[in-house]
Amino acid sequence: MADNTVISLENTTVIYDDLLVLDRINFSLRAGEFCYLIGRTGAGKSSFLKLLYRDILPDEGSVTVAGYDVTELRDKEVPYLRRRLGIVFQDFQLLPDRNIYENVAFALEVTGEKKRRIKQRVLEVLAMVGLSHKKKSMPSDLSGGELQRVVIARSLANEPRILLADEPTGNLDPEASSTIMELLKEINNHGMAVLMVTHDYDTVRKFPERTVQIRDGRLEEVKIV
Repeated sequence: MADNTVISLENTTVIYDDLLVLDRINFSLRAGEFCYLIGRTGAGKSSFLKLLYRDILPDEGSVTVAGYDVTELRDKEVPYLRRRLGIVFQDFQLLPDRNIYENVAFALEVTGEKKRRIKQRVLEVLAMVGLSHKKKSMPSDLSGGELQRVVIARSLANEPRILLADEPTGNLDPEASSTIMELLKEINNHGMAVLMVTHDYDTVRKFPERTVQIRDGRLEEVKIV
């Protein structure tokens, strides 16, 4: 993997229940690059992401992420890989009984960070997403767009090299979607690689970037017009 490449899949194949999901995929993402991953429901986008954070292993080929050979990684090393990844989920996955500060702090607490560093970093990332004033609010008090910004803040807490965003605008209205995209673009402009899975072609048109599509198990570069 080249020095500036943060994700590399080479001839990567995934078979699930005798179904060929990904067929000899080749893909690379460079540091500081933004890329959309599109495809129909069931095309294999979730399997693609799961390969990156080592939730599944390929049946053939190689997967290298943030300097880690995922296929050779031992189970006890997986947490170190995942700390290099910021993951933004469509369904938020926030802890409903903790306030916004505590939700973001939790991502650092599980890594054993010191309390002083946790406080400093949580306040930094909440400021980055424009939610410093909501730090004591509960998730139930926030709008969908605000919740997604909390998720982005949490994903940045460990200072990852790569941001994986899985349908981050999928449950949001157009105005909130634009806000989230502007935030992701700002994060990308500061040098972080972003891979975003989406069905939202309007967003891809409004914020055009490199786009790849999974179709019939294969990956191809496409242009959305």
